[in-house]
Amino acid sequence: MLVYKDFLTGDELLSDSFPYREIENGMLWEVSGKWVVQGAIEVDIGANPSAEGGEDEGVDDQATKVVDIVDTFRLQEQPGFDKKQFLVFMKRYIKLLIQKLDEEKQNLLKKHIEGATKFLLSKIKDLQFFVGESMHDDGSLVFAYYKDGATDPTFLYFAYALQEMKC
Repeated sequence: MLVYKDFLTGDELLSDSFPYREIENGMLWEVSGKWVVQGAIEVDIGANPSAEGGEDEGVDDQATKVVDIVDTFRLQEQPGFDKKQFLVFMKRYIKLLIQKLDEEKQNLLKKHIEGATKFLLSKIKDLQFFVGESMHDDGSLVFAYYKDGATDPTFLYFAYALQEMKC
């Protein structure tokens, strides 16, 4: 199994059990999330304890719906940005990230990050913002939005912010 960690914080953000598609010249990874039920689920096995003289203990019905990626990687939702705040974040973030990259990736990032930033800015009002479990200020953002009326979210990751680790 491969786990993808945030280059800057070490937080686990994704794994290869969630297939991705590269977009915006490889600057962003697009990953499909899914709403899932978590917790106790009542299962009817046909027994009726109260009719058989036993007590009906019931089942804990604390089942909740969560988004698989958010739950699996313990992503923490953050307040949204407006366009100006997002551009300030991106300038600071790129300065931090570029220092960690090899020369080839630095050149590709410089060449294509503007297109990826414009893509994200075009969706800024629809995006949810997440950070890794440590909630570190300098960490990568993970974005989620609902494509064309979809019921499950689509997540966007900065490709060069992810460090592949074998588990």
